[in-house]
This record gives sequence, structure tokens and C-alpha cells, in this order.
Amino acid sequence: MDIRTEPETRYERGLKNLSAIDGEVGAQVVKSLADIAPDFARYLIEFPFGDIYDRPGLDLRAREIATVAALAALGNARPQLEVHLNAALNVGVSRTEIVEILMQMAVYAGFPAALNGLAAACTVFSARDAAEAARTAAPAA
Repeated sequence: MDIRTEPETRYERGLKNLSAIDGEVGAQVVKSLADIAPDFARYLIEFPFGDIYDRPGLDLRAREIATVAALAALGNARPQLEVHLNAALNVGVSRTEIVEILMQMAVYAGFPAALNGLAAACTVFSARDAAEAARTAAPAA
């Protein structure tokens, strides 16, 4: 039984959500900021993941669908789009749904944004397939 009487801090909530959504990829993004902008890394954990992702109005799946659509529509955030494509898969969005979301962006953000989003999805899907193949091919220790 947890006997803590203090509520979780924004940072603690953020770390928990970041781990659930992005796993190791999210931790690496934060780690990459440690030397150049540690305060920004803390803000990244506290605000989007500690505050926004923790709100009750949408589940993580819906939040990642919105995030993928927004990043694809921006058209200039491929690294973040790839992180959130992985996150979407981690929280239950299917590959078919991701492709449909990105195709929908052609209507509202233009064909270049949709094409760039689909290219990012291809990269993410291929990397995940390769990782899965390596896991299944590795001999049990």
C-alpha cells in the first residue's frame, strides 16, 4: 500500500506519461537535451506530459491521433512526427489508422504534408518490423 500523502508532482506525472507513451524513445529525447538545455527537458516533461497528457478529457490514443495529425500538417517536424508515430502505435493506434490519418492530411494540409507524413510512417514501420525480426530471430538466453 502506498502511504505517500503528497500528490505526484508535475514532473513525476510527466515521467510516468512519457514512459507509457513514448517508452525508451521519449527518454532518449529528454536525454539528448541534458547537455544543451536541461531546463527545456524538464519543461517538456512537466507541461505536455505532466499537465496536458494527464487531463481527463481524452485518452492517450485520441491524444496521439491528434498529435500525429498536427505534426503531419505542420510539415516541418519529421523527427517529432516519427516519435509520435511510434507513440501512437504504443497506445493502440493501428498502422491502417495511421495511414488513414496521414491521407486525411492531404485534404487539409496538402499533398506534400501527406506524402511527407507517409514517408515518416514508412520509416517507422520499417524500423519496428526490423526490431521485431531481430527480437524473434535472437536465440533465447
